[in-house]
Amino acid sequence: MRVEGIVTAFDEARGDGEVTTDRGERLYLHCVAIADGSRSVALGARVAGERRVGRRGADEIGALERLDGP
Repeated sequence: MRVEGIVTAFDEARGDGEVTTDRGERLYLHCVAIADGSRSVALGARVAGERRVGRRGADEIGALERLDGP
């Protein structure tokens, strides 16, 4: 399922964080999901991606794309 939201947490050293969707759901984000290959995303960036269940059974976001530029 495609979702849109805002990056509300991201730790560059660990390479993970969180996206809060427009519906208020919090989804795990890992840097390998960032579609442009940069492995980094700014806090507050507007993003979209596919909601899926991760390896640990938690909701996560994959194939992340930025909606508000680089």
